[in-house]
Amino acid sequence: MLKISNLKIKLVESGKEIVKNVSLEIKHGEIHLLNGKNGSGKSTLVNTLMGNPNFSIDSGEILLISENINPEILGRIDKDAVSGDQIIVSELEPTDRSLLGLFLANQYPTEIPGVSLTSFLRLIYNTHKPKAEQLPVFKFRTYLEEKAKLINYPMDLLKRNLNEGFSGGEKKKTEILQMLILEPKYIFLDEIDSGLDKSSVQDVFNGIAKYIEIFPHSSFIIITHYDKVKEFLTIDFEHEMSSGELV
Repeated sequence: MLKISNLKIKLVESGKEIVKNVSLEIKHGEIHLLNGKNGSGKSTLVNTLMGNPNFSIDSGEILLISENINPEILGRIDKDAVSGDQIIVSELEPTDRSLLGLFLANQYPTEIPGVSLTSFLRLIYNTHKPKAEQLPVFKFRTYLEEKAKLINYPMDLLKRNLNEGFSGGEKKKTEILQMLILEPKYIFLDEIDSGLDKSSVQDVFNGIAKYIEIFPHSSFIIITHYDKVKEFLTIDFEHEMSSGELV
């Protein structure tokens, strides 16, 4: 379970408080829809869960409770954050949070010229796996192509650099492909439909639905303005955020 307790978050640059005393529990397999006007604190919340350094926690904490984590992976994170069956996520760097199964699909994925998409995906895959499960180049390529086919990902993009020259829809589909590669447990989607045409939005949410079909125990916090999201996904909880609070 991911537990958010009395979280207060401020913007590092200005010191302005954005999120005020938010508490939320997310259990395995739950899908949470997070609504609210622009500026209400939704993106700040999910970015803070992932450890974005632009935001700092004034009070409260983020915990993982009773998670089954591979001992080799658990040995790579800061031991001071582990206490019994609890892991204090709010004390960890973003890389450690990712190793523990947290994943943020960005609203504006970054283009990285000169970095091969396939090489990047193999690097993050192997980083998140115990040594016995890591894959060499050719085996990973086969694995990657199998995952890409599940969401009708354009195979020609696998030969290009990370998001370089990609359309908005292609960038968002690449975020879904990363999900399939990493198999995270707690997934935060920050307006993954933003800036996409109708066809691309449907492709992206079909990809998310396919992911849930394959990994039904994964949990989601979804921020979206797409009014037909419930045609693709079964929402367990719907929250409204206003002025930094869940109301």
